[in-house]
Amino acid sequence: MKKITHLALAAAMAAAGAGFVSSASAQASEQFFPQLTYRTGAYSAYGIPWSNGKVDYIKLINARDGGINGVKLTYEECETAYATDRGVECYERLKNRPGVAVVDPLATGITFALTEKTAVDKIPLMTQGYGLSISQDGNAFPWNFPFLGTYWMGADILIQHLGKQAGGLDKLKGKKIAYVYHDSPYGKDAIPLLEKRAQMHGFTLQLMPVTAPGVEQKSTWLQVRQSRPDYLLLWGWGVMNSAALKEAHATGFPREKMYSIWWGGSEPAVRDLGDSAKGFNGLSLYTPGTQSKVMQDILTLVHDAKQGTGPRDEVGDVLYMHGVITQMLAVEAVRTAQEKFGKGKVMTGEQVRWGMENLKLDAKRLKELGFEGVMQPFATSCANHMGSSSGRVYAWDGKNWKYTSDWYQADKAVLDPLIKEHGDKYLADKKLARRTDCK
Repeated sequence: MKKITHLALAAAMAAAGAGFVSSASAQASEQFFPQLTYRTGAYSAYGIPWSNGKVDYIKLINARDGGINGVKLTYEECETAYATDRGVECYERLKNRPGVAVVDPLATGITFALTEKTAVDKIPLMTQGYGLSISQDGNAFPWNFPFLGTYWMGADILIQHLGKQAGGLDKLKGKKIAYVYHDSPYGKDAIPLLEKRAQMHGFTLQLMPVTAPGVEQKSTWLQVRQSRPDYLLLWGWGVMNSAALKEAHATGFPREKMYSIWWGGSEPAVRDLGDSAKGFNGLSLYTPGTQSKVMQDILTLVHDAKQGTGPRDEVGDVLYMHGVITQMLAVEAVRTAQEKFGKGKVMTGEQVRWGMENLKLDAKRLKELGFEGVMQPFATSCANHMGSSSGRVYAWDGKNWKYTSDWYQADKAVLDPLIKEHGDKYLADKKLARRTDCK
C-alpha cells in the first residue's frame, strides 16, 4: 500500500489534474473501494480524518487478516472538495473499476445526485450518518444504505433529549427552538422531522439558514440575540460549527443550550476554542477513543509500521472513528456476501447489496472485530437499511467530550409514518414503484 500524505496528494493532483490517489491498480482478484474525499477546500478539516479512518481500516484488514477470506482490498481516492459536480465526476470515473463493492460519497449533496445513478449501475450507495433520511426504507430505496443513523433519526433523539431536560416533552409547549443550519441539502434534510415534532409538542421552530461555507454568521446571531430561543440546534459542517460557537460566545448565548448533530460534536469544531465552547452538546453514534482493540490494532499494525494515512494522534478522534466504522461496515457487508456467494471471491455490487441487507453484528461479533464498547449491536434487513437508531449526548468540558445521557432510540411511531409519506412522494415524483421482493 502506498502511504498517502497531504503533500503527495497535492502533488499528484497538480501533476495529473484528475484528483486521484491510488493504493494499487485494482485487479479482478481484488475488492475495490472507491474513496470520494475532500482533502482540500472549506470542509477539509472534517473530510481528512474521516477519509484517513477509512483508508487505515483497509490497510489494517490487509495487514492483519490478509484481506477478506484471502481477497485483498484496494482503493483509489478522488478529490471532490465537497462539490456535487466533482463528486458525480469522481463516481463516473471510478464506478467501472474491477471489483467495485460500494460507494460512499461523504456528502449529502453528492448522495442526492447519485441516488438514481447507483440504482441503474447496481452499486450500493452507503451513507453512514448522512444522506437522504427517507432512504432507510429499503422498499423505496433498494440501493441506499444510511447505516447507523439519518438526520431525521438524530433530530428526533435531540428533541427527546430536550424534552427530558425540560421535564417532559409536554413541557416543550410554548418554548422556542432555533434551528441554525447549513443552507444545503444536508441542513435542509432534518426540517420535516423538526416541523412534525413542533406540531406534536407545541414549540416554535425558528429556521435560520446559514450560507455556505458559514464563516460569516453575524446576521444569524443577531436573530438569535433578538429571538432569545430556549434551545438551539446546530446543523453545521466544517468551519460553520466553530464559527457558530465563536458567535455564541460573543453574543453570550449559553453553550449549554446548544445541541449539534454528530458532525458538530467532533474535535475540529471545538479543539481550538477550549473553554469558550465549554458546555456545548453533541450527539454521538459511537464511542471514540483509542481504548478499543481495533484502535490498538491500527496503532500497532498500521501506524507503527509507518503506513498510517494521517497523524497518529488523530487515531480515535470522532471523525476518524466515523471513517473506521464506515469502512468496517462495508468490509463486513462483503464478508457477509461471501458467505452466500462464495468465500475468497470478489463480490459484485448486487452481491454486496445482499450482504448489506443481511448484516448481523451482535455484541459477540463486535467483540471479535475489535469494536466492543465502540458501538451498539447492528442489524439490517431488506426493508431496514439503517440498521441502528441509537444515539447519546455528550458535552465538551473544555478539553474532552463527556457523556451526559444514556442511549436513546429514535421513535419509530414518529419516524415511520413520516418516512412512508415522504418516500411515497419521492417515488411518485420519480415515477418509480416500491420493490416487491422484501417485506
